[in-house]
Amino acid sequence: MDDAKDSLLKRIFERAKFVQSLGIELIAFGDGWCETRVAVTPALEQQHGYVHAGVLMTLADHTCGGAAATMVPEGQDVITVENKVSFLRPGIGAMVYCRGEVLRAGKRLIFTEGAVTVERDGERVIVAKASSTLAVIS
Repeated sequence: MDDAKDSLLKRIFERAKFVQSLGIELIAFGDGWCETRVAVTPALEQQHGYVHAGVLMTLADHTCGGAAATMVPEGQDVITVENKVSFLRPGIGAMVYCRGEVLRAGKRLIFTEGAVTVERDGERVIVAKASSTLAVIS
């Protein structure tokens, strides 16, 4: 990965105030993929004590966007145009992780998938699956 893409991805996470307010962290990335995490605090839980769906959706959206951003030419960026998240089980755990991967990168649209997981009994368990389409913008 070149310095321009490295800089773009870090900027995407540093400048997203809402993402920052949730505590979402960029862990790692490379060509066509991105990994993030968020520490679960009481403020991120819904009424039953599970991680709020909005947190899981935001984590998946921004992570998929990060993966897509690794595929654009210098001087361009991405923005979500469609996002679908399926919740497979409650988000319970101290830390939530997401890995986004590019399925196909075109000139104008990039298609991604994301898996949101938590650690349970020493292994990662999937709690949500996301599908995102992002537009390439100047």
